[in-house]
Amino acid sequence: MLSLDFLDDVRRMNKRQLYYQVLNFGMIVSSALMIWKGLMVITGSESPIVVVLSGSMEPAFHRGDLLFLTNRVEDPIRVGEIVVFRIEGREIPIVHRVLKIHEKQNGHIKFLTKGDNNAVDDRGLYKQGQHWLEKKDVVGRARGLFISDIIRRTDQWRTGLICSLYWNCDNPHE
Repeated sequence: MLSLDFLDDVRRMNKRQLYYQVLNFGMIVSSALMIWKGLMVITGSESPIVVVLSGSMEPAFHRGDLLFLTNRVEDPIRVGEIVVFRIEGREIPIVHRVLKIHEKQNGHIKFLTKGDNNAVDDRGLYKQGQHWLEKKDVVGRARGLFISDIIRRTDQWRTGLICSLYWNCDNPHE
């Protein structure tokens, strides 16, 4: 059993080794937190990296993709831009594209979103009585796509190569 082996290892350590291991673990955790907080400051986003949880933005983003976000106040929101927003009463933020912008004469901007793979806009997702999102609802704007897209494409390439080497495949991804 893993847990018993771990406890045996801990029992065999002298106090100095145990303190050293605890200190190393603490350094790793604090370093990760400092990097996360630093990214929050640099990007202006409360969550600088998010994971796409649904297929509503396919084919642009797939489930499991990691998005790098920024949220600079001075940058105006534009139609076609991909935003991550939070709806009051829901914990999980949503990644969708800006469909329409409504700008008032005083410069206040409201906008409507929609998932690329959805048939209708997001008004059904917003809280009851809300028809537009505001800048305060935005967690961040997608600025980059990380790792999972590269892994997925490499996997598709490898599958296609293996299929073409061993079989006569027209479309190995179906």
